[in-house]
Formats: sequence, structure tokens, C-alpha cells
Amino acid sequence: MNIFHKIALEGLKKNRTRTLVTIIGVVLSTVMITGVTTFGVSLLDYMARGAIQKYGGWGAAFLNVDASFVQERSEDKEVTDTVTFENIGYAEAENGTDPGRPYLFIAGFQEETFQALPITLLSGRLPEHDGEVLVSGSAMKECGISGKTGSTLELSVGSRMRGEQELSQADPYEAGAETFLPRKEKTYTVVGICRTPVFETEESPGCTLITKTDAAAGYNPLTLFVTLDQMRKVYSYTDQVKAGYPCILNYDVLRIMGISDRPSDKVFMAFLYSFGGIVLAIIMIGSVFLIYNSFSISLSERIREIGVLASVGATEKQLRNSVLFEGLCIGAVGIPIGILAGLGCIRGVISVVSGRFGAVLYTGVPLTTKVSLPAVAGATAVSLVTILISAWLPAKKAVSLPVMECIRQTNEIKVESGLMEISQRKQRMYGLEGTLALKNFKRNRKRYRSIVLSLVLSIVLFVSANALIESMQQSADGFKTVSDYDLGFGTQEMEDEELFRLYDKMKAISGISESSCRAAIAFSCKTSPDQLTDAYREAAGGESAQEDQELLLEVHFFDDAFYQKLVEKLGLPAAEYMGQNGKMLAVAKINDDSDDVKGAEDLADLFQSASVELAISPKMTDGTTGQEQNVTITPAEFIPPDIPPLVDAAGQETLPYTLEIIAPWSVKETLVPPDVSAELRVKGMCFNTENASQAVEKMRRIIIEEGISCSYTLINSSEAFEQHRNYLFIANVFAWLFIALISLIAAANVFNTISTNIKLRRRELAMLRSVGMSDKDFNKMMRFECAFYGIKALAIGIPLSLLSSVLIVKTMSTDGTAFILPWAGIGISVLSVFLVIFVTMMYAVSKIRKENIIDALRDEMT
Repeated sequence: MNIFHKIALEGLKKNRTRTLVTIIGVVLSTVMITGVTTFGVSLLDYMARGAIQKYGGWGAAFLNVDASFVQERSEDKEVTDTVTFENIGYAEAENGTDPGRPYLFIAGFQEETFQALPITLLSGRLPEHDGEVLVSGSAMKECGISGKTGSTLELSVGSRMRGEQELSQADPYEAGAETFLPRKEKTYTVVGICRTPVFETEESPGCTLITKTDAAAGYNPLTLFVTLDQMRKVYSYTDQVKAGYPCILNYDVLRIMGISDRPSDKVFMAFLYSFGGIVLAIIMIGSVFLIYNSFSISLSERIREIGVLASVGATEKQLRNSVLFEGLCIGAVGIPIGILAGLGCIRGVISVVSGRFGAVLYTGVPLTTKVSLPAVAGATAVSLVTILISAWLPAKKAVSLPVMECIRQTNEIKVESGLMEISQRKQRMYGLEGTLALKNFKRNRKRYRSIVLSLVLSIVLFVSANALIESMQQSADGFKTVSDYDLGFGTQEMEDEELFRLYDKMKAISGISESSCRAAIAFSCKTSPDQLTDAYREAAGGESAQEDQELLLEVHFFDDAFYQKLVEKLGLPAAEYMGQNGKMLAVAKINDDSDDVKGAEDLADLFQSASVELAISPKMTDGTTGQEQNVTITPAEFIPPDIPPLVDAAGQETLPYTLEIIAPWSVKETLVPPDVSAELRVKGMCFNTENASQAVEKMRRIIIEEGISCSYTLINSSEAFEQHRNYLFIANVFAWLFIALISLIAAANVFNTISTNIKLRRRELAMLRSVGMSDKDFNKMMRFECAFYGIKALAIGIPLSLLSSVLIVKTMSTDGTAFILPWAGIGISVLSVFLVIFVTMMYAVSKIRKENIIDALRDEMT
């Protein structure tokens, strides 16, 4: 160890408090950097495992291959697993709606294929032999295939041909460039519905049907799925072995692993890495600021020492290396402690939020802490670079000063006399003590700005995070109003008798607090123009109509018990609204999505009268209308109850108005006779429950026990609300943890800067005491300094924090979330700023008071 290293170590021992605070700053910085990198690695690992669970662990799929190719690939050293299904063939979709996907594609799965490729059942069961089939969501939506359990499909199965070439799912459909060659007739029985499988892409010409095949009887081309030992080699592997066969990659998994070559996936990963880089940059800036100030102040104390060493021949490199050695010593203590503390902290945080992650992303995939040696090494390197930058910047400046300036210490304070002037008004206002405090700020502008900037950084971060969390909480509080029920069952195929039988069983489930049976049927009516308001004419185009206007509407039927509760809740006489000839409630409003609308009462009325006679007729499925019937409606100022979840929400016409009639189920057959084929939008049941997750599982069991074979939708609308709350909880944990650590760094910076600044003013303070300044006046001067620091920091920090809060909330929050002024965060910031400054001042001053005045003056003059 050379003399310069010994001098650096002696300096660290001499100033134990500042050394300790600097080490604490390094520890906090390393904790945050380690936490960010470790959590990032753990999150990517979690997302990769979740993607594998959802999309399968295969890396590449080869289409239309033969058995020999499958055998060769299973023997490759890079391959850990293979699985196949039969390409049984294509069938023309007679009711297809997408001209780019005119076929059905029949895939023959084996037992191991069902286990290896994720198939999400929506209803029914898996096929058990080659005469049963599972219908995918795309086949129902785009090919018009019924998913009703027990229904049959008679298909002419064959091949797509382009000349002599047989086409596969990797070949997009080209009208006129290919022909369909039927091979055999096949009848399938539908046994269930599943989500569109992951191997079917948007470019695939056929929508998937899945059946069961026997591995020994396979004679069709195969689709081979390959899992590699090292997924990063997937591109080189496929280029090497595909031998002209079509090949698709599992981009859903490759994207999460960061090895996808698609431009959109590269943008996704660039966003993730950019976000992580921004967080690390914020941490580094705050850390550099703290550690830089520490070394800068240390060099200010040692400036005469540096001048003496330079005068006896020390080079700039030797002096600079001495300061860097000091930084390495601090890092040698702080970085290992920070790494261990960071790993412990992030492990604790992940244990708190892991359950919520399973609820919002991948169910059944636990979020665990993944300690990656490259990530830890990266955190160590970033922390070390932070320390070296912080030490090198002030060292470079210090060693470049002239030797005589360093020895005489004339470089510290350089101000012109005019800049030190204090107006007479301020002197009278603040007194001698306040004037001295102001003069000190003018003399030491650099340190004054350093302290203020540290405080401003802490205020902006704290208040902005507080505002974001409050706005997110507001969004979560209003999220439940999206639906007025927790569980919904919707269908278009079930008969009323079967629906009510199922309803009686479901509403008996324990924990159900409210239930109703509902149906929505499309109607139309004609009304004279004098019944309509000017608001309607303006919304419809602004012209004054002379003829009767045809209005589209829906009649929502509710079971009589629920309907009666609804009428009584609105304060209306139930006797007048029940029975065959009773009045009917209605919602008749002009649609308006402006921010001024807070409720139904803010919308303009559709009709001029409080009671309207209408002749309504049901719309038929063939486009005609049924028999007209007269009804009396009472438009009411309320939000109507939601209808059950729609099986297919497509094709709904957007109107400038809302006209819905609320009616009891007992009048349904009167308005829509059983022999009339009216256009049913949806029918079903809605429930409110104490535990939605348990209730929905019981409902699924009841549906299976009852043998329900029609298409239906069963949703847990409260699940979305729970997911939103889980997102909020996770965001809160990480936001407050991040802000707490950044605030600790800022507080340590303020403590370090103020305490050392006062220590460097030993001679000044000792001189004031030597000429008779009392302890009372001395404390008063210190309190003035505290007030000036705090007021300046708050005057800059609060406006910046509010601006930052508005930008963050508007950018990151959902539409309609209003900005909430974070009074609590501002109040805590104001108190914290003055508390940190006051405590630091009192600590530093107590140290000064304990010193002998003569010793302080002599020490500075030697």
C-alpha cells in the first residue's frame, strides 16, 4: 500500500460520520439496483414459465411432415421432446364469414398431444375417439359451426391443392390459385368447445376442429412440435433441419425470452429494457448525486492537503487515484452489504406479491425469486461505476486547481462584493440572524443548490407516486360499476323452461345474495315527431321530421320478483306496473359521452312527455317485424340493470339514443308469442355473491350435471375487478418501496451535505460565538437557515411534483380517471422536509458546540 492509499484511509477514519453516511448511500443504491435487476430477471422467468404453460414449451413446429422426418428429429441431440398430431385434412366451411379463411382444418390428437399442447376447454369434454370433435372458437365465429354438444357435422374431408402440391396451414388461402380435392365423407359429433389453439395463426386458411386418433393407425401427414434444450438455437436449428417443410415458431414464448426476430416483438423487448434502463438511470442519478457530494465535500476538507502533496511532487494521476481508491474502499464495504440486502428485500417483496401475480397473469404459475449470477454481476458493476463516477468528477476538478490556491484555500469561496448585498427591507424583516443566514447562502451557492436539489428530488418523487396511487385507487373504486352483477350466464339457444329450471338450482347455491333471470329481445316502434324532443332531432341529423319516426329498441324482461323490487326501489307503485295491462318502465335518453355527463339525469330526454303510448312490434330473425301491440311506458331517471353476458356481441348497431323498456317476465309471452321467431339478443341469469370464485365453480358443476348442450357464456365479472385490485396492490408495493429507498438516498444526501457544510464552517461559527453571539441567537440563525432551505425546496418541488403528477396520471391511468390533488403527499413532504433539515442541523450544531472556540479558530488558521 503506497502513501496515497494510506492518506485516503486515514481520511476515511477521521471523518467516520461522513464515511458511514456515504457507505449507507452506496448500500441503498446497491439495494435498489440489485432489486431492480433481480426482480426483472424473476419477472421474465415467471412470464416465460407462464407462456410455456399457456402456449406450450415447443420451440418450432414442422407442418405436413412424414413419419421418417419425425423419427430423425426425435434422435437429434438438441431436441429434448417431440409431439405430433395428424393433419387429417380440410373441409369447406359453408357458412364462413372470412373470405381469407374458407376452410375447416381437422387435427387428429393423440393422448400425449393433449398433454403437451395447451387446450383450454370452454364447455363440454375432450374427444375420446375419431368420431368426436372439439370445436374451436375461431370455427364458431368465422365458419358458423355450432358448438352445441351432441350436434353432428357432416364434412367432406380432403386436401388443398395447387397443381401437384398439397398445401398446409402455413400456406395462406389465395382465391383462384388453388383447388379443393375431397377424399372422403366423415361425420363428427360435437363434444365440446375450446379456445382457438396456439398453433392456429391469423394467416391460417382453416379454422381448427380437434378429434382423437390412434397413433398406430395414422396414415396422414403430421405436424411435429419440437422442444429444444437451448431455445436460443431455434433459428439455426430450423434452418439446418427443415428440409423444405413449412415451419412455424412459438413466438409467444420466444418473445418473452427476448429471442424473437419479429419487429413487433423487438419493440416489446426494447420497451421492457428501456423501462428498466430508465429506472436504473433514476437510481444512478440519485446515487451519484449523494456520493458525488460526499467526495466533493471530502476534497473540500482536504484541499490544502492536496495542495501540499502536489507541491512536493505528487502527480495529478496519483492524486486522482488516491480519491478513486477511497471510492473503492467505500464500495468494498457497501456493495456486498447492498447485494445481500437487495436480494433479501426483493425476496420478501416477491413473497408478498406472488399470490396477486398468480391472480392477474398466469394461474398456477408461482412468482419466485430467481437469483441470476449475470444479474448480480451487472448490479455490482453498475454500483461500482456509480461510485467511480461520483469520485472521479470532483477528483478531476480538485487536482486541476493551482497549487497555491489549494494551500491558501482561496478557491472555495469566490464572490463579488455586490452579490453579497442584502436589502435593508430584508435585514429589518429577518434581523441579524436571518441576514447572516442569507449571506451564507450567497457565499456557498453550490452547496446551497445541492441541498435544495436533493430535497426537490425527494418531494417530486414522493408526491408524484402518491398522486398516481390515489388516482389508481379512484379507478379501482369505480371499476365495480362496470357491471351490476358478479356472475352472469348468457345463452341464445336455451328454452325458457330449461332456463328457469337451471336458475332454480343456481340461485340456491350458498352465498348468493341476489339473483335474477333476464332476457333482451329486439323490437321496433313508430312514433309521431311531436312526441320527440329537439335533442333527438339534433342527434338524428338536425332536420325537423314531418313523418312518423321508426325507433329501434330493446325490451328487457326480468323475473317478476326482481322486477317488483326494481319498481319499489324507484319509489313507484308496484300495483300500476305489474300484470298484463300494467305500465312499463323505460330508459329513453339521447346518448352523450362527454365528460359533463355524470349520470342518467344529465342526459337529454328522448320523449317530451312523462308517459308515452307506443305501438311496438318484435323484430323477426328474417328481418321482418311482428304484430304491433300498444304499451304505456314511463321514462325514468335511472341506469337500467345489465343484461346477461353476450355470446356474440358483434353486429350491434350504434344508435344516437338509448331506448330500453323494462318489463316483467309474466308479459313476455304476450309481447312475444311462443310461435314467433323474434330476434333474441340474449337471455340468461345474473347473480351477486359473497364469494364469486367458489360460486362459479359450483355453477359449472351444476351445468355439467344438468347436461346443458347449448352454447353459453358463464363469466365472473368480479374477477376483472379483483385483477384490477391486484394490479393496484402490486403497483403500490413497488411504488412505495421505490419511493422509500429514493427518499432515503435523498435524506442521506441532505444529511451528509448539511452536516459537512456546517463542519466546514467551524471557524465562522466559532468566530460568531467568540464575539458574543448567544446560544439563543445562534439557534435562531440555524432555524432561519432551516426555513430558507425548506421554503426554497418546497417552492420549487411542489409545482414540479404537481406537474409531474398530472403527466403521470394522464399517461398511465385509465380513461375517465380524474386527477386528484395529492394533499396527503404534499402534507407529508412539507413536514418531512423541515424535519430532515432541522434534525440534521441540530445534530451538526451539537457537534460544533462541543468544540472549544479557541481550538476551532486555531485549527482553521494553522
